[in-house]
Amino acid sequence: MSPQTSVLPSLQVSNLREQALQALREAIVMGGIAPGTHLAEVRLASELGISRGTLREALRQLQQEGLAVTDGRGRLHVRSLDARTIAGTFRVRAALEALAARTVADMPEAERAKALRQLDRALRTMRDAEEDDLPMLERLEADVEFHRTLCRVSDNEVLLQTWEQLAGVLRMSIMHAGAQRAKLNTSADKHQEVIDVIAEGPADLESRITAHILAVLGDFGVEG
Repeated sequence: MSPQTSVLPSLQVSNLREQALQALREAIVMGGIAPGTHLAEVRLASELGISRGTLREALRQLQQEGLAVTDGRGRLHVRSLDARTIAGTFRVRAALEALAARTVADMPEAERAKALRQLDRALRTMRDAEEDDLPMLERLEADVEFHRTLCRVSDNEVLLQTWEQLAGVLRMSIMHAGAQRAKLNTSADKHQEVIDVIAEGPADLESRITAHILAVLGDFGVEG
């Protein structure tokens, strides 16, 4: 990122921490701040028009999401992706979401129906984003929210918290293959399959959910 040109907006209204987090997350995920870039507090706070204390809160969240990592000297950088990191992240994600899907499928009928309605609403948001041809970032966030909803409705707090730690790398990974592949991988039709499998509750549910999630690895030349 050029020191003369900022990709970040100046923030002037309430809830600065959340706005700073969203601005930084977007810049990282969409490539405005390149992998490996040092996240210098003084410069970023100045560009965003916020205090260093507020910035630090946002940076801590970026670390929790996996978008930022520290080097051997304790300096914070944007995470760099490689095939091994992407594959490892998606395999853990697949295990978590397969467990969540099985948990929902095995719920009593009324609870399962309620969970499926929440997934249907999340899918509708994805479909609306496609039909309205919204920017790729909004389509990506709708995809992330669908998968977050799957973990949330499983009613397993540990599972959800673990999944949240992968969210940043998942965002980066999806965009890493380029916008066109990202659009395909975040399509609502592909995610309808997830709901259908959970509703059916077949014996091979876990393997089918896993295959759905790991299919994206082919975009990076990695076997699922």
